[in-house]
Amino acid sequence: MLGLLDRFRKKEKKIEVETKKTITELEQLCGDDKETYEALLNTMFLDPRKPGTSMKEAADNAKKYEKAKDFVKARMWYEIAGGLAIYEGNVKKVVEFFSEIEKISPDTKYTILKNPEKAVAKAQEYYKQYLESKP
Repeated sequence: MLGLLDRFRKKEKKIEVETKKTITELEQLCGDDKETYEALLNTMFLDPRKPGTSMKEAADNAKKYEKAKDFVKARMWYEIAGGLAIYEGNVKKVVEFFSEIEKISPDTKYTILKNPEKAVAKAQEYYKQYLESKP
């Protein structure tokens, strides 16, 4: 009976596929500095020209929603403001906006706050290198 079942079973073939990890421009720029890469990975805009709002408008919206106790929208707007502050190279505002998110969402931690000067400097290097060459 086992021989009969074997005829109908498909033989599995193991196929080894060589996977090649693509390194992003940001990873390449940060190199071995994993902490700075992690700090920028979820906070900076790769192309900050796309949000279509200014840092001040985003911060004003965040404060408005925070005052209205809509912390989800407030957090979203603070993240936009923080990302734009990174783009503008404004370390003080980066600290202000991401600290505000941690205050209204205590379970959220931003590694960019560990060394914001270094992260913003690396982001500025990224923008100079990659945005100037793109329209």
